[in-house]
Amino acid sequence: MEIEKSNNQFFRFEDLRLYHKAIDYACWVHSNTELFPDSEKNGLSAKFMNAAQSIAINIAEGSARNKPQFIIFLKMAKTSIRECLVISSICQKLNFLSEMSVEESKNTLIELTRMIGALINSLQRCERPNERVRDDDDYNADIDLSV
Repeated sequence: MEIEKSNNQFFRFEDLRLYHKAIDYACWVHSNTELFPDSEKNGLSAKFMNAAQSIAINIAEGSARNKPQFIIFLKMAKTSIRECLVISSICQKLNFLSEMSVEESKNTLIELTRMIGALINSLQRCERPNERVRDDDDYNADIDLSV
């Protein structure tokens, strides 16, 4: 029984609601890029998928590091979020995604950005209890990050 308990707590990032939201977004992108023309399967579609997957991957990779390194990985996840936003806008212009789909994507990306900002602030508070460094995209530090 002790082994089971330690396995459940081995990958701590799996406890983050943020991580699961990023996985859901990657699945959403996959479903929507399936509808892209075949000519885009290795182009815009692949780039969109890579950027969306990179959000969750950076969260997972960074969680195994120390706090300053984790913050760097979280900022890389935010870079991937911006990449997804640009790609979704291009996809709308090319009529690969509807305005409603792009709005849905953007809302999810905003939520992910806020969650990452809250986690960054939380990590910085733990490191420097009396000093809070505000992140560019920190809109709401009171977001619940639990599952």
